[in-house]
Amino acid sequence: MLDYPALAAVAAVVREGSFERAAERLGVTPSAISQRIRALEEKLGSIVIVRGQPSVPTNLGRKLCAHVDQVQLLEADLAPALSFTASQPAAVTLKVAVNSDSIATWFPKAAAEFSKATGYLLEFIIEDEALTADRLRSGEVIAAVSADPGAVQGCRTIELGSLPYLAGCSPEFAHRYFPNGVTEDALRRAPCLRYERRDGLQARWARETHGIELDAPMHWVPSTSGFLNFALTGMAWGMHPAMMAMPWIAKGQLVELTPATPLMVKLYWTVTRLHVSALRTFTDAVRKVARESLIAPE
Repeated sequence: MLDYPALAAVAAVVREGSFERAAERLGVTPSAISQRIRALEEKLGSIVIVRGQPSVPTNLGRKLCAHVDQVQLLEADLAPALSFTASQPAAVTLKVAVNSDSIATWFPKAAAEFSKATGYLLEFIIEDEALTADRLRSGEVIAAVSADPGAVQGCRTIELGSLPYLAGCSPEFAHRYFPNGVTEDALRRAPCLRYERRDGLQARWARETHGIELDAPMHWVPSTSGFLNFALTGMAWGMHPAMMAMPWIAKGQLVELTPATPLMVKLYWTVTRLHVSALRTFTDAVRKVARESLIAPE
């Protein structure tokens, strides 16, 4: 049998990043936290926490944390049927992997509806939409918004729709770099924005819309709002979620490089197959808001 006080200590250290803060959270001493984890590691014959600043889990440690999260979720779902449960149960926190652009646009409404309905707390892991499903595979999160339609063991995947992106820049930038429209030479000279090294949206738009392999000077901006702000200042062009770009286009402060050429990014909701009401409520909220905000699946 697993030692659940020790598992709780592991989960607290991973969440808080240190033994001291984990001890404060659980109301015990740092020495007690250390002893519980050391005893668990000796029992399992493997390290579960890499000590440091911050302390981080090993692969086994991540799996144990995922197990703790699932047990807490199952217990919370069962609590209303138990007469001996505490009048003030501990708050349950669900870990969800979501891409930055969804966090900046449509997903907060779904998250708010879920939280209001259940009282659950949420911890968001921000990751590129092509990689959020990997967080599920590793057991780090219990659900994810992903661009990966591939199956994840123990999970169900639901197509949500497409998030449209527009290639945009300031009018001054367009006049300076694209006086004759988008050409291979113009794209080679004009600076563009890139979220991080796994961000391929700008290159994908250039290839799919104009048949051009993008080889341009890059500004690295790991922020959805920063992308838009830097484009508005005339520093570079980039791909922006249409729902963020359209108000600025209507004001004349942002223009499309090539009008009416949106890039569609399909999004999926992948969620652990636990038979608990909270995950059904969360999935219902996500699907509802996706229907309202995204381009419907074909």
